Amino acid sequence: MDSIWFSILLVILGFAFGIVGVITFNYINMKKDTKKAESIIDMAKKEADKIKRDSLFEAKEEMHKLKLETDKEIKEKKSEIKESEERLLQRENNMDRRDQTLQNRELSLEERENNLLNKQKEIQEEKDKMEEIKKQQLDELERISKYTKEQAHDEIMKIVKENMGREISAYIKEKESEAKLEVDGKAKEMLVSAMQKYAADVTNEQTVSVITLPNDEMKGRIIGREGRNVRTIESVTGVDLIIDDTPEAIVISSFDPLRREIARLTLETLIKDGRIHPGRIEEVYDKTCTDVNTQIREYGKEVIYDLGLSKMDSELVETIGRLHFRSSYGQNALKHSLEVAYLSGLLAAELGENVMLAKRAGLLHDIGKAIDYEMEGSHIQIGVDLAKKYGEDEVVINAIASHHGDTPATSVIAAIVAIADTISASRPGARNDSTENYFQRLEQLESIGNSTPGVDKTYAVQAGRELRVMVKPDEVDDLSSYQIAREIKEKIEEQMQYPGTIKVTVIREVRATEEAK
Repeated sequence: MDSIWFSILLVILGFAFGIVGVITFNYINMKKDTKKAESIIDMAKKEADKIKRDSLFEAKEEMHKLKLETDKEIKEKKSEIKESEERLLQRENNMDRRDQTLQNRELSLEERENNLLNKQKEIQEEKDKMEEIKKQQLDELERISKYTKEQAHDEIMKIVKENMGREISAYIKEKESEAKLEVDGKAKEMLVSAMQKYAADVTNEQTVSVITLPNDEMKGRIIGREGRNVRTIESVTGVDLIIDDTPEAIVISSFDPLRREIARLTLETLIKDGRIHPGRIEEVYDKTCTDVNTQIREYGKEVIYDLGLSKMDSELVETIGRLHFRSSYGQNALKHSLEVAYLSGLLAAELGENVMLAKRAGLLHDIGKAIDYEMEGSHIQIGVDLAKKYGEDEVVINAIASHHGDTPATSVIAAIVAIADTISASRPGARNDSTENYFQRLEQLESIGNSTPGVDKTYAVQAGRELRVMVKPDEVDDLSSYQIAREIKEKIEEQMQYPGTIKVTVIREVRATEEAK
């Protein structure tokens, strides 16, 4: 009985322990689930915080980017507004300067008009006085001679007709007889003279060169904005550009063939290149000067080769090439010297003299003309100095000195060169005296400008009606420029005789240049 109760008790205890175990096990599992849920919640909170932080960061980054773009647009707008303001200010300044220039010109015209009116009044008063004096003198003559003006005229004409009638008739008859006898000879002489003039190599010196343009739009590009390109070309090359209504063409005007050729080549290069602005113009001009100097040496070498002369100093060869761009009375100096050299060689061969030495003397007889515009003295003295400097023969030196008769000829070759020079210069159509006088006047104009202190370069343009003077900006200030213009004007008035007026323009230009490396 006791064992039964003990078994029941054990069963009850086992059941109680089982219940307690189950409860404990459930409690432990519940704790684990709770911790796991809390861990998941914490992870979810952390993930939510991370997503929140990333969203905030992206939002801030987007706002920063929008701010930078907005700032950039505002800056660009401000820059555009500033540039517009600067252009407007510059245009306003240009208009003010133009208005001031027009006012000054109007004042000058009014002053000139007043001066002209005063001079006209003075001239009219002098003319009235002269008429009064003339009338008084005629009245006095009529009173003394007791003849009126008409009576004296009729009496004189009557006497002249009576005395000269027979003589005039005899003179006319005599000349008619002479004309009949000489008509055949005169006709032949006129025909021969005409044929000689037609057959001769007549030299026509030009002072202009025409450049053909691909289209009329190129004229605007050459002129440039507000004319800055054409002003740069004229100031750098020293020529005058004539841009008129002629389609697809512009004209270069200058009395100096070398200056005109450099300007022509510079413009042609710029037109082909297409880039036309002041900096490019100066760059092309410098390169063209170098190329032309090379071409000058080639001219000299070609002449020496054609004549078959022996070796000559390279500087003297270049000086000979410079004659290609010089003229004497409209005759090309290099062609003239080459012609004199050939004639001298032919004459020397006929007389049994040294042919090569005669050609050398003939070629160098006018060598001074290649640089006579750069230094003082006649071309003869300059040529003699050059020949001595480069060790030429004494016969050549004497031929240079005596070819115009200033120095006695000491050799037959010197006399031959003088004769050949005369033959070359005197053939029909070889020379033009008016052209040479015109060139000498323009060269004198430029020499007057270059002799003034502070002047860098001087160019005579507009057929000598304008003198452009480029001064050294580091030596001459703006106020001194006016003084230099007045000094040059006074020198021109004192030293030269010229038709019309000559405008003197002094240009002072300052340029600051740096090279980035």
